[in-house]
Amino acid sequence: MSETEIEVKPAKKSAKPAVAEKVGAFEMPKFELPKFDVPKFEMPKLDFAKMPQIEVPPVFREMAEKGVEQAKQNYEKLKVAAEEATDMIEDTYETARSGLVEYNLKALDAMKANTDAVFGFAKDLASVKTFAEAVELQTAFVRKQFESVTAQAKDLQAVAQKVATETSQPVKDVFSKTFKAA
Repeated sequence: MSETEIEVKPAKKSAKPAVAEKVGAFEMPKFELPKFDVPKFEMPKLDFAKMPQIEVPPVFREMAEKGVEQAKQNYEKLKVAAEEATDMIEDTYETARSGLVEYNLKALDAMKANTDAVFGFAKDLASVKTFAEAVELQTAFVRKQFESVTAQAKDLQAVAQKVATETSQPVKDVFSKTFKAA
């Protein structure tokens, strides 16, 4: 046998019985937990009128009064800011809504004009007698439509820019007012 070879022998069966066979199965001892009565806790009834009065030092009273006054002032400022923010959101929403209506109306007008132009071109094309007339008519139509669509795109861009500016204006106003006040 060489150094790299290992001889494997089968395991011998043990004549000893298993540990579980010697000891037997383990059983937990059986016992009951004791029964306890749970005490009932009741909150004492306090009569504040009969309790001794504690004198609060004037310094603590002044601090408490100042704290309450500051809390009232901060609440008022927060309330005003919330109302301004709500108004700003309402203004922004209304401006955006009316701007989108205007934009959609412009887009519908452009689509109607383009559709009318296509139907007019189809009608004119149906009355053409020669191929040269058809090419000339189509060239003129394409040139005219290109100019028309370019003008429509400029109009729509101007409306979109106007809507964006008008919609963002209330937000700008509130921010500038807030930072000037701070």
